[in-house]
Amino acid sequence: MAESVERPLPAPVAYLLLVRMWSRSAWQYRASLLLTGLGQILTTSLDLIAILVLYSQVTLIGGFTLPQTLYLYGTTRVAFALSDLVASGVETLADSIRLGTFDLVLIRPVSTLAQVMADQFTPKRFGKLVPAAATLVWALIDLPLHWTPARIAVCVGTIVCGFVLFCAFWVLSGCISFLAVDAREVANTFTYGSEFATEYPLTIFGRPLGLALTFVLPVAFVTWQPALYVLGHPDPFGLPGFLRLASPAVAVVFAALAALAWRACIRRYRSTGS
Repeated sequence: MAESVERPLPAPVAYLLLVRMWSRSAWQYRASLLLTGLGQILTTSLDLIAILVLYSQVTLIGGFTLPQTLYLYGTTRVAFALSDLVASGVETLADSIRLGTFDLVLIRPVSTLAQVMADQFTPKRFGKLVPAAATLVWALIDLPLHWTPARIAVCVGTIVCGFVLFCAFWVLSGCISFLAVDAREVANTFTYGSEFATEYPLTIFGRPLGLALTFVLPVAFVTWQPALYVLGHPDPFGLPGFLRLASPAVAVVFAALAALAWRACIRRYRSTGS
């Protein structure tokens, strides 16, 4: 009789099972989980408070009103909070490689990326999503816009494409860990740095840096370019109008790039011998 061969779990199924395992583990310490989740809500709200303080002194920042800036902030924060919820397990990859525990990931019949993304998952990450979603709702209520089907589609697409782009940035930052284990600060420029840059109008950074954030590290396609379409705001940098609808294409390209980079790193990884 032929021996049965176990098929590896599909990556999404494996990811969800690992998330469930980590969540059950975290839920054993309910008080700690709730308090840290509340801490996530409070700390995430500090940036919003800073924006409100700035607008208490001026009416425009970089040519944008308070509701417009809140829209930029809200869409960015929602997209990033979702990516942080799904993919920020990659942040522990450098420690895993340094300690040799990443070797265990390789011998399991499960997608390596699914294992890394789900590592150390904790429900407290939902705390970041609460103020972000509240800010976006606030902005949508205050914006004096006529919501056409096209605007609604671009608004929803902004969050979806931003989520995909941030997830790609997480994976690319993880790839850096294979090359330089102690380069977490460099890796954070892809993730937290990208989030910070897209929370505000790019005009505050000036034209040279604004163009660099569009064509070198294309974080402008997370929120900035599609937001110009939704808000009906002219592009301060005078770029072509079709770029406002280019976020889906950029997200697909970067997702593919991140997948190829991850596979290349896994193929070239040399075990620590542990």
